[in-house]
Amino acid sequence: MDIERKYHQRVQHTQSLLCVGLDADRAKIPAPFMHEATPQFAFNRWIIEQTHPYVSAYKPNTAFYEAHGAQGWRELRLTMDYLHEFHPEIVTICDAKRADIGNTNQGYVQAIFDELGFDAITLHPYLGQEALSPFLERTDKASIILVRTSNPGAQELQHLPVGGQPLWEVILSKVAHEWNRHGNCMAVIGATALDDLARARALAPDLTFLVPGVGAQGGDAEAVLRVGKASNGLGLIVNASREVIFSADPASTARRMHGQLMPNS
Repeated sequence: MDIERKYHQRVQHTQSLLCVGLDADRAKIPAPFMHEATPQFAFNRWIIEQTHPYVSAYKPNTAFYEAHGAQGWRELRLTMDYLHEFHPEIVTICDAKRADIGNTNQGYVQAIFDELGFDAITLHPYLGQEALSPFLERTDKASIILVRTSNPGAQELQHLPVGGQPLWEVILSKVAHEWNRHGNCMAVIGATALDDLARARALAPDLTFLVPGVGAQGGDAEAVLRVGKASNGLGLIVNASREVIFSADPASTARRMHGQLMPNS
C-alpha cells in the first residue's frame, strides 16, 4: 500500500488530521519514566497509549534519540517495534531532515525505511532530485520535502527571489510536478505563515502537506484547516509535539486537537 493511501484510510477511520511528534526530550520527560531502563521508550509508549484514538500519524524527531548514542537508537527502535505491533495502521514519519549525495542517501534509506521501518522521512531539497533519487524511487514509502518551514528564520533563504518567485515556491513546483512521478512526495509547509500555506495550496492543489508549528510555535489549527485543506478535505498532516506530549493530560489535549483537526469540519 502506498503511504498516502494508508494515511487517508487512517484519517477516514479516526476523522483526524492530527500527527503527534514523539520528541522525547529526556530533560522534559516526567520523573517516573526516568527510573525505567528505557525511559524514552517508556514515555513514548505511554503517550501512544494515551493518544492513539485521536491520531493518524506519529513523528519522532531523531535528534532526541541520536543525542544518547546507541541507547537512544535502541529506544527509537523499541518505539517503532511497538507501533508496528500494536498500531500498524498509523503512519510513521522519521523527522530526520536527511540530505546527501546519492550513495550516502542509500545508507539512510536502508537505516530508516528498512531497519527501523518508517513509512516516511523528511528531506532537504538542496542537493536536487538526482541526489534524492534513492528515496524517491522507493514507491512504497513517502518522501516529505522541506519547502516552507515554520522556524522564525525561514525567510532568510526560502524567500530569496528566483525568476520572480520566492525560492520556496520554485522548490514546491519541483516537488509537485517533477519529483512526484511515483506519487510518493509530500511537502513540509509550516503553520506559522498562513499566507504562504494558502499560496502553497493554490500552487499544489492535490499534494499532501506536513504542517509543523501548531501549538507551542504559535500556529493555529483551525486556521491551518481553513487555508490548507485540499478540495477533498484531506491533504494535511498537522503536527503537534510539545503541546501534546508534555501537557498535564496528553489524552485530553489530543482529543481537543482532534476536534479542531477533523477533515470535514
